[in-house]
Amino acid sequence: MAIIFYSEDVKKPRLKFTQIKEWIRNTIKLYGKKEGNINYIFCSDEYIIDINKKYLEHDYFTDIITFDYCENDTTNGDIYISLERVEENAIMYGTQDDEIYRVIIHGILHLCGFEDNTPEEIEEMRRMEDEALKQLNNYLGN
Repeated sequence: MAIIFYSEDVKKPRLKFTQIKEWIRNTIKLYGKKEGNINYIFCSDEYIIDINKKYLEHDYFTDIITFDYCENDTTNGDIYISLERVEENAIMYGTQDDEIYRVIIHGILHLCGFEDNTPEEIEEMRRMEDEALKQLNNYLGN
């Protein structure tokens, strides 16, 4: 089983991928799931909107699209992240230090079975993201 980071039409961000993988693995375990094959694909706004239109029939930009291929308790999926959208959101929300990590773990939370379709689910998702971000410093050595 593997967590792999790819880049499509953008330069891959400079992150501590080995440490991030451990953080992701432990978050998956925290929610009683097993690590499967998880692919992160960093891309541009144009790339992600094409995916959004083609597969989800949505005609708008988004920071993340998660395709869930989970089987039983094993997390499998493709997670597309628009680096342009993440950067813009980080400026808008004043979260430059951790927005990319929030989006990375957001996709994992979806693969663990959590949704964000209602105000209550969105609030719970933010709480879980915040908890995961607190744990991230243990992995990054901050």
